[in-house]
Amino acid sequence: MSRLFLIASFVIGATPLLARDEPKTAAGLTPVQAIVTVEARQGKDVPALKPGDVMVQERHQRLQVTDLAGDSGLELFLLVDDASDTSLGSQLGDLRHFIDTQPASTAIGIGYMSHGSVDIVQNLTTDHAAAAHALRIPFWSAGANPYLSLSDLAKRWPSSSARREVVMVTSGEDSLAAGLVDPYLTAAIEDAQRNGIIVYAIYMPTLGHAAHSLWRLTWAQSHLEQLAEETGGESYILGPEAPVSFEPYLESIAKRLAHQYRVTFLIKPERKPEFREVKFTTEVPNAELVAAKNVYVAGSRELGK
Repeated sequence: MSRLFLIASFVIGATPLLARDEPKTAAGLTPVQAIVTVEARQGKDVPALKPGDVMVQERHQRLQVTDLAGDSGLELFLLVDDASDTSLGSQLGDLRHFIDTQPASTAIGIGYMSHGSVDIVQNLTTDHAAAAHALRIPFWSAGANPYLSLSDLAKRWPSSSARREVVMVTSGEDSLAAGLVDPYLTAAIEDAQRNGIIVYAIYMPTLGHAAHSLWRLTWAQSHLEQLAEETGGESYILGPEAPVSFEPYLESIAKRLAHQYRVTFLIKPERKPEFREVKFTTEVPNAELVAAKNVYVAGSRELGK
């Protein structure tokens, strides 16, 4: 039985994190959850939050926050683009160190993106040594589409109460839709938002002609930035060349993972499910909140309201 089948076999019936049914509330409101990351506006000390410190707004309407919780567990996938330049091999030590230094409770999975899907070489596991051992150099494969691959993973990810986050190592190059508008990128963002997945993107050039095309490179990097920003993550791009080291990027990601909270708030659902743009703010000094641009809200018909 392949590892790919193992992860697929236990996700049947899985429901998206933000769209799952919640207990009914008064006045036709329904609870929705989102993960927010706290960053320091200045300096390195990140402020801590307590209940009552987070405000949620939709347009000009303030929504009721019912819970603020930290340390909800973490499921983290490292996705590596199999079209990446083989110099990625020199970064495997940084990636393994990142895995080894994660909290013992963090479940880590390893996947390789190729031809619009993900080859899961290590299912989510708290055995960090096994996850680190599963890393390999890329099998260079033409025709990559990292956004289809992300959508593939999002749809197969088992339902759980843990945070879901992805570190993607890729050029962002889409062989199917190069240019300003990429429908696969749009779909990947929606799939990530629907399933409550935060994405961190580390730029790594690809092999082949596309790596030398300035306009394709420009759009690819722009798309990676959009993907990270709209899912509540961060992009790490240092020009067109491969980074000398992943270490500072991975340290930044680890710091963000250590300062996250799950916010539960009430919102009035429409008849049909939809994405809703909400804003998270706080008055805690020196604190800035980062979250996905949209949350997914199940329709009132689905919720039985």
